Amino acid sequence: MSKQFLLPDLGEGLPDATIVEWYVKVGDIIRLDENLVSMETAKAVVDVPSPVSGKVLKLAGGAGDVIVTGTMLAEFEVDPSLPQRAEGQDTGHHHGAPAPAVETHGGAGQPASAPKGDVIASDDGGAISDDGEPAAKGHADGAAGKRDDAGTVVGAMQSSDAVRSEAAVAVGGVKAMPAVRAMARKLGVDIALVRASGTDGTVTMDDVKRAAADGSARPGTAPKASAADMRAHFETTRAPAVAAQRSTLSQAGKPMRTQPPGVAATGQPEQLKGVRRNMARVMAGAHAQVVPTTLCDDADLHAWIGKQDITARLIRAIVAACKAVPALNAWFDGDKLVRTMHPHVDIGIAVDTEDGLFVPALRNADMLDANGVRAAIGRLRAQVEDRSISATELSGYTISLSNFGMFAGRYATPVVVPPTVAIVGAGKLSHDVVAVMGGIEVHRRMPISLTFDHRAATGGEAARFLKALLDDLARPN
Repeated sequence: MSKQFLLPDLGEGLPDATIVEWYVKVGDIIRLDENLVSMETAKAVVDVPSPVSGKVLKLAGGAGDVIVTGTMLAEFEVDPSLPQRAEGQDTGHHHGAPAPAVETHGGAGQPASAPKGDVIASDDGGAISDDGEPAAKGHADGAAGKRDDAGTVVGAMQSSDAVRSEAAVAVGGVKAMPAVRAMARKLGVDIALVRASGTDGTVTMDDVKRAAADGSARPGTAPKASAADMRAHFETTRAPAVAAQRSTLSQAGKPMRTQPPGVAATGQPEQLKGVRRNMARVMAGAHAQVVPTTLCDDADLHAWIGKQDITARLIRAIVAACKAVPALNAWFDGDKLVRTMHPHVDIGIAVDTEDGLFVPALRNADMLDANGVRAAIGRLRAQVEDRSISATELSGYTISLSNFGMFAGRYATPVVVPPTVAIVGAGKLSHDVVAVMGGIEVHRRMPISLTFDHRAATGGEAARFLKALLDDLARPN
């Protein structure tokens, strides 16, 4: 008896996922719940277990292919002599639309799924430090008799009533976890050439990064033609043909150009995958749904005493503004015209990576001091870098922060991503000439841009929110 296995909803609410690596090939015998394939979603690298025991008849695509949720992932010849899952037994994945989960913050239940915004956190003129140690990964206790789908969390995958820890899998004689293999592919490292330092010869994330840095494990590839070679090829093959078909004189008898001013484009189309694919969808949805309006002003930092953590001050100022004007620390349902204002402040602070933007939530920012903010950001960044961040950490924030000024730019129109109502943008610090009583002075200032959904908040509420934020930033410490 043959059985098709359709790609399940991996708990992301996304319509597809990308194949990272198959753990089997056609003709192999696989047992129930053994790892079948490693898939990359917008948030994590996930091991998908086999739903049956039997012989592999067909596999859908190879590494890098995008598979649509609900379409065939693999086909098996079921072996009744091997263990099989009882009919109707939960596999830990859902093939239909996922039921809305509820995540509790400070006693208030909120939907756990929320789209992401574009945010970048930084220190004073530099990138976020990695001093904070990543928090230990564990499993949250659920209500009695209820089991949460943990299938999207790297490090744990739920099957029936048991939680299985992710283990390094040996493929091609190399033992490594899926996230490590994904990082090796991204950095252009041949994982088979990496010197393993982990337990039992396991290749670790540090091993891959070290090999990428010293170039000791680069795969052997044929040299690519340079841009100059391609230009020369075009000019020697295409240009004569064009010249032969066209006159060098116009109808008026004047010389005219017989060749286009530039060389034809030679880039190859690239299908968006994983994080970037999801970002494209989220931005398109935000553009179609939100009615954005942006206010801009400058925060005067002249009164600051000593060196201070700019990110921590921005977080504190946003918290102060949310308390002064709760209307912008809210979610808005445009279909039902329902607004939900939150008593707590969870700030979306995304980490910029080569794969795209990850937006983890800084939970209960209103309860953290400067040291707590820095430690939490360090932990989130470390988990994003090794792709161990859980899906629950990437959703449910109530307002966003975009610190684009760490790169360049003074003012911006940051994108508000539903259901949030507002996003704060911090521009590049500058020293400006400021008029004061009796003369002029040079003050250090930070440009602030506030974009809000005008369906859910008035211009007056947004202006008062911005003023409260500027007032807190202007305080000495």
